[in-house]
Amino acid sequence: MISIGSRLSAAIGRLRDVVYRVDEKINTSTFGRIFRLRGCGHEDEIQDATFSREFRAGLTTFATMSYIIAVNAHILADTGANCVCKNQTDVGICSNETEYLICQNEVRRDLVTATAAVAGFSSILFGFLTNLPVALAPGMGLNAYFTYQVVGVRGTGSIPYGLALTAVFVEGFIFILLAITGMRHWLVKIVPGTLKTASGVGIGLFLTLVGMSYGNGIGLVTGSVSTPLAIGGCPPEDLYRGECPNNIMQSHKMWLGIFGGLLTAWLMAFRVKSAIIIGIAIVSILSWPRNTSLTYFPHTDEGNSRFEFFKKIADFHPIQHTLGAQEWDLSGGNGAKFAIAVFTFLYVDIIDCTATLYSMARFCNKVDEKDGDFPRSTLAYCTDAACISFGSLLGCSPVTVFVESGAGIAEGGRTGLTAIITGICFLVSIFFAPIFASIPPWATGCTLILVGCLMIRQVVAVNWGYIGDALPSFVTICFIPFSYSVAYGLIAGIFVYTVINSLIWIVMFVSGGELEPWEYNRKEYWTWKPAGRKPWLFRVFTKGQYWAEERLHLKKDGSDVRSIQRQSATESEEKPLEDRFSAASVSMPPRAALL
Repeated sequence: MISIGSRLSAAIGRLRDVVYRVDEKINTSTFGRIFRLRGCGHEDEIQDATFSREFRAGLTTFATMSYIIAVNAHILADTGANCVCKNQTDVGICSNETEYLICQNEVRRDLVTATAAVAGFSSILFGFLTNLPVALAPGMGLNAYFTYQVVGVRGTGSIPYGLALTAVFVEGFIFILLAITGMRHWLVKIVPGTLKTASGVGIGLFLTLVGMSYGNGIGLVTGSVSTPLAIGGCPPEDLYRGECPNNIMQSHKMWLGIFGGLLTAWLMAFRVKSAIIIGIAIVSILSWPRNTSLTYFPHTDEGNSRFEFFKKIADFHPIQHTLGAQEWDLSGGNGAKFAIAVFTFLYVDIIDCTATLYSMARFCNKVDEKDGDFPRSTLAYCTDAACISFGSLLGCSPVTVFVESGAGIAEGGRTGLTAIITGICFLVSIFFAPIFASIPPWATGCTLILVGCLMIRQVVAVNWGYIGDALPSFVTICFIPFSYSVAYGLIAGIFVYTVINSLIWIVMFVSGGELEPWEYNRKEYWTWKPAGRKPWLFRVFTKGQYWAEERLHLKKDGSDVRSIQRQSATESEEKPLEDRFSAASVSMPPRAALL
């Protein structure tokens, strides 16, 4: 036993040396300089970024996002795409029409390929151009709105599938226009900083709820008739209308997911590298044998379908129905419905993507505390917009930033190399989709809960000292998980913020400043004027100062608030990484969680 242990220890040591040498060689190369890896010699090199760590982070992000391959295809296939049902007014008849069902299954396989291709291309392009560890894919929530509200089940909605894809295509170009002119950048900056921080906390709770749910998690909580949420954990056969009437907490799959989460947390406590990937892999492998209570392939029609797909292991399915399926005919009353669809996609995607992107940038310590911006933000918004239009060409709903990117950031991802590795994995999954689409939700559920735990630490950076900032932040934090939407959660927070602070301003204006709310001096400074550097387009073609300078806000004692913020940011940058988690600057998990 001692001999085996010694040999294993020696082998691990040799492997560690190999990884170190590979890291050193790649980090100091031109490749490493492009991504600002540690030791590359660039003045903006990132001290925490190494090739091996970015590689692990990319694999982790992919592992937590891979469910989108099957889930997105399943949701969008409910539209029927361009399949023709003989009786469009009766969904029940369509569900029994053999030709239609065969076509719908082909559409579902088309969308598996399309989803993986769009996610792969978008993540690689985004990572290379922005150098952010953030992956993109067709967004959850937006795909449900696209399917069940706009197109409708089997095409029974307001506009046909092809016209809805055209709306998504047009939306992407509008995004690009807003990004280039600086309007999207300005829309992000006018959101109060405390609400943007609160949105990150809300996303953490949202991920936790997703990780605990049945659809994409371990099944620990369910819905209920008498209460919004209830304890779950019953076997799938006992699940009735989304709730567990009996056999609570007796699901073997749930306990396997909890085991995987505890194992991952234990490995993270000892700073084991790739802890998240190890946890997901072990739970997935234990879930693949068929004749166990843990199987992901039960002997049902759905389980048999999954297993038949899983047995192929390597399979490529060309896109036949959804490629280039756009329609441009706005006659017959479709024009108004088309405009409504474009507008809805636009405002939901703006709020959803920008809130998530800001939270991910803050989570990996990319946000500049001086102006609340992150590097290459205009390029990031333009790239996201271009990917939206590209995705529609393959038949997908709007592409957006994925909150699951936080799993890769928690694993140590700090550069665009993380996103590129994730994108490569998605492209590879086009040929190995049967394997990657067979990662069960209870394997990734506890990972999402752990990421939520890391993200919620930002809550101490919310301005709780003034009710005009605290209450809107609290509403944002709560409404994101409870509404199951990042966009609507931030909308609720902005609404409360506007109403409360408008009423306070009216009272102060009428009283001539005599009536002032309690602790008003602790209010976070906010202005609607765009500040910081103007968009690159205007820097190229204009001279002088384009954006109005942000008003100089003075505290009652005469000190400049912005100077204080700059000084605080500078002091934070000078601190060691482990000491940056004070109440004023919580933006990333501790080093122990990154290694």
